[in-house]
Amino acid sequence: MEPERCRDGARLLADIGGTNARFAIERADGSIEAIATLPCSGHASLADAARAYLSRHAGLPVRHAAIAIANPVEGDFVKMTNHDWQFSIAETRDALGLDTLLVVNDFAALAAAVPGLGAADLMAVGPGQVCGDGVIGLLGAGTGLGMAGLIPSADGWTVLQSEGGHVAFSPSDEREQAILDFCWSRFDHVSAERLMSGPGLSLILEALAAWRRLPVPAALAPADIVERGLAGTDPLCAEVLECFCGMLGTAAANLAVTLCARGGIYIGGGIVPRLGDWFARSPFRARFESKGRFSAFTARIPTLVITAPYPALAGAASMLDRHLARSRVPARSHHAQHKTELRHAAI
Repeated sequence: MEPERCRDGARLLADIGGTNARFAIERADGSIEAIATLPCSGHASLADAARAYLSRHAGLPVRHAAIAIANPVEGDFVKMTNHDWQFSIAETRDALGLDTLLVVNDFAALAAAVPGLGAADLMAVGPGQVCGDGVIGLLGAGTGLGMAGLIPSADGWTVLQSEGGHVAFSPSDEREQAILDFCWSRFDHVSAERLMSGPGLSLILEALAAWRRLPVPAALAPADIVERGLAGTDPLCAEVLECFCGMLGTAAANLAVTLCARGGIYIGGGIVPRLGDWFARSPFRARFESKGRFSAFTARIPTLVITAPYPALAGAASMLDRHLARSRVPARSHHAQHKTELRHAAI
């Protein structure tokens, strides 16, 4: 960690999903601490949630912040896909009294964290060997389905932002075709995210019940479906997890061949890390390697689950550090000269 980092005070970091907002403080020594999770539904806006968090650290000067958010970031205005928050970056920066508010896609931040992950932060699923100078792909399911890439460059790595979770879902067997048919009765477009996400677990449950002509289960939260499926106490919930992991294997393989991701496919998000060793025994890896004429190609690519608890916060910190080093943000008294800079970040 560079000794000059955070020389102008602590920094605010956040990882905003469709359900939860995670905040943290980065201290002058580069340590990330005081991590707190706030429900998005409990706050009217991002600014309100940030103020609620910062009120716990009254007197701590914070000039710069980085927000990783589950949404595309293009220009000044952000409207979340999986939550009702919408905001101007510049207005939010001013409302919080910041000199810098860097807002980036959450999976771009996750990608930025990958080079800093160690063996203890990862769980390998299946065979494969990392190609050190190969492109890396990332995906992960939570409230939505995020994707990103990481491309080697002369000065490190370049983050490739993606909204690949919104590609059309492609079934791989009769059961998945039945699930897709069920979804088509409700939606004009069925994206990969529609099924490979927390809400998707509930949708798969309904679709399987209809396909098997079983009573539709009482409304179950995604966490309940996971709990029952892992425990083996509910065969339908277990089948939901089996379907979900198979679908995710196909999505991961599609990403791998699209990017030629010889550097590996990394899996984050809120769902898969909770599955633990069960995920390694799931249909995920077999489906990942089932790629027709490219099966030998995907079989050589490693798939690794990110088990570090808050990797996107570390990635956001890295992107903010690089952003500030490039922009040389002026003092608050010259704030009018500063323009919020949004760009695909190289780390």
